[in-house]
Amino acid sequence: MCAYMRLSGAAAFAALVLLLLYAVRRWRNPRSSGRLPPGSMGLPFVGETLQFFSPDASFDVPRFVRHRLTRYGPIFKTSLVGHPVVVSADEELNYMVFQQEGKLFQSWYPDSFVEILGRDNVGEQQGAMFKYLKNMVLRYFGPESLRESMLGDVEHAVRNSLCTWSTLPAVELKEAVSTMVFDLSANKLLGLEQSRSKILRKSFFDFVRGLISFPLYLPGTAYYSCMKGRQSAMEVLQQVLEERKRSVQVLGARGVKEKTRRHGDFLDHVIQEITKEKPLVTDKMALDLMFVLLFASFHTTSLALTLAVKLLADHPHVLEELTVEHETILKDRKAGGESDGITWMEYKSMTFTSQVINETVRLANIAPGIFRKALKDIQFKGYTIPEGWGVMVCPPAVHLNPDIYPDPLTFNPSRFKDKPEINRGSRHFMAFGGGLRFCVGADFSKLQMSIFLHFLVTRYRWKTLEGGKIVRTPGLEFPDGYHIQTRQRD
Repeated sequence: MCAYMRLSGAAAFAALVLLLLYAVRRWRNPRSSGRLPPGSMGLPFVGETLQFFSPDASFDVPRFVRHRLTRYGPIFKTSLVGHPVVVSADEELNYMVFQQEGKLFQSWYPDSFVEILGRDNVGEQQGAMFKYLKNMVLRYFGPESLRESMLGDVEHAVRNSLCTWSTLPAVELKEAVSTMVFDLSANKLLGLEQSRSKILRKSFFDFVRGLISFPLYLPGTAYYSCMKGRQSAMEVLQQVLEERKRSVQVLGARGVKEKTRRHGDFLDHVIQEITKEKPLVTDKMALDLMFVLLFASFHTTSLALTLAVKLLADHPHVLEELTVEHETILKDRKAGGESDGITWMEYKSMTFTSQVINETVRLANIAPGIFRKALKDIQFKGYTIPEGWGVMVCPPAVHLNPDIYPDPLTFNPSRFKDKPEINRGSRHFMAFGGGLRFCVGADFSKLQMSIFLHFLVTRYRWKTLEGGKIVRTPGLEFPDGYHIQTRQRD
């Protein structure tokens, strides 16, 4: 009897081992109707997620992608947070992914990232609903709005911030710029005053610290802090939305005209949408939309501006050329007897500034990957991308390709001279995305950066005190901060 039990136990153990080996083999060799790209699926369930999030102190293509490009070529397969993914550094495949949205591909992000940004965020919307929300945002952040109302507000925020920083012994630039941009965005989006914006800002700062991290929801992890920050921020946004809805209802009941009830912020547009007789936009969609807009408007701009200041400090000849452009604007303004404020025409004349911004975001590669999902089996260059698989377009692999950008790790704004086509995205420049989902806030971000650089180089001098180390995890970070001292010019 005992021998029989031992034999049965051994047989069960052997069957379990065989089952596990079979599962591992199936994981590493997923089924496909054709030839899959080369690559490794890593460990079962975990895939190669740990390698993807490993830090890399380099401006270069993230180590995870760099090593696989060398081994497998510009198209390879992997598995990230439980999803099979094809990674593309191939410009033709990238172009196809962006141009064939809704036909061959659709917007997609891993579940853990969707949880961070919200199940109803604009990135999850497809087809007509996405276009509807995009047009809704563009009505407020389009060129006309930037020219008529945003330009003066950005200038006011920049002037005040730089003036305050110049009285301090030191400033951690990333945090200081983040505060400046966030308070401006919170005011323009939600009508928040600085005191209330400060409460919301803390939640967003907690959120950002764990944004691109391994999705382990346990106390003490970056992902846990990120999700708690999101929860706190959403509670504030919910409160703001409810307050505005009640205010509109009360004023409407009193017979106050609709134009008089408006605050002049983006929340006005949101309230109009969700209070229609047959609204297309739900409260939850509106909250996720405002959350994403707040996050995108301050996080990417503050990182890019911090890097721009560091690069200018490290490259005096570029700083000199930039300063000449902006001092020329001041001279022409004085000669014409015009006011002290920046005009739209002056802003549009900042051609070298635009080159500096493009070169900065090319090197920054703030978005390490842009995700889509295959809607059907797709054949490309002899490989099959199976239906349902994720596709990660890798901007750093394009932006840092020496065949496209000679000496790619060098800060050289002049490489963008006479290349206006990149301003709306191209096969070789995707810092703001591409195709239908080209970033709706790109023009607002460029405006803020241009105005900031104008006042920085014409009215102030600065020196680096400490920090400035760059780490990719795989997003861009300044782990030790970037501490500078600013002083007004004589």
